[in-house]
Amino acid sequence: MLDAVTQFFQRALAEPEQSRDPALTLELACAALLCEVMRADFDSSADERAALRTMLVSRLSVSADEVDELMALAEQKVDDSVDHYQFVRLISEHYGEVQRYELVKLMWQMAWADGEVDPLEEHRIRRLAGLLYVSHSDFIRAKLAVEER
Repeated sequence: MLDAVTQFFQRALAEPEQSRDPALTLELACAALLCEVMRADFDSSADERAALRTMLVSRLSVSADEVDELMALAEQKVDDSVDHYQFVRLISEHYGEVQRYELVKLMWQMAWADGEVDPLEEHRIRRLAGLLYVSHSDFIRAKLAVEER
């Protein structure tokens, strides 16, 4: 099963227009960016993994076992990628301003999953938000919205 998911992910990122389900491809790119935030402080806690799992289950509408495999795959993709271009490009091309803002909010939720935001996590979110063309005011608005919870 994991090999099939790996091949799908590789194919989808290389050729998103030919994917059977472009929305799923975009969600997988989002999962990779969320993994990047989770790993920014070099400490992926159980709380962060649980938060990522919950986010993916609710956004992808797949089984818990499939989410576990997707999480492992997304982490592998983050390890193997030189930069975030392939993920960011896909999201920027297909997501509108509101969807990109919501993704930044998810990144903040991921950063707060362990009860505190590490400066490395904030830096990573700031960098990704910039690459996704999310304005600084929306970056701050997303941060404050998540902090208020």
